[in-house]
Amino acid sequence: MTEQEAPRSKCGYCMGGELLDAFGIPICELSVSTLILFREQSHPGRCIVAYKDHVSEIVDISAEERAAFMEDVARAAKAIHAAFHPEKLNYGAYGDTGCHLHVHLVPKYRDGYEWGGVFAMNPGQIKLSDSEYAAMIEKIKANL
Repeated sequence: MTEQEAPRSKCGYCMGGELLDAFGIPICELSVSTLILFREQSHPGRCIVAYKDHVSEIVDISAEERAAFMEDVARAAKAIHAAFHPEKLNYGAYGDTGCHLHVHLVPKYRDGYEWGGVFAMNPGQIKLSDSEYAAMIEKIKANL
């Protein structure tokens, strides 16, 4: 079995629990996706919007579902802009090793980490306390 054919049972987005906890904290359900706070916070406010079903590619869903997914991405992006005021929000749709449709929303700050460059997938620089994560989540939820 290739990594592209990885089963749902090994997918953190699908299974939750320890698999998801290793990299993210669920914030809330959106129309066709889940909004997740990325644990590594070198880019304050970084989140992931993960599609509700275990599909690999955006072309694997209907036009209607694709539009709803992109609306979820836009809704989350607006909340991140309102909560954290980044100069730019980068969008990353990767999945070479985990084939579940998702988009990384990465706030970039002019005087911040990696400004002017491509963001690292998981730089492993900044982890927060439970209370700091909770405060970030509340800020995002208040702006959804």
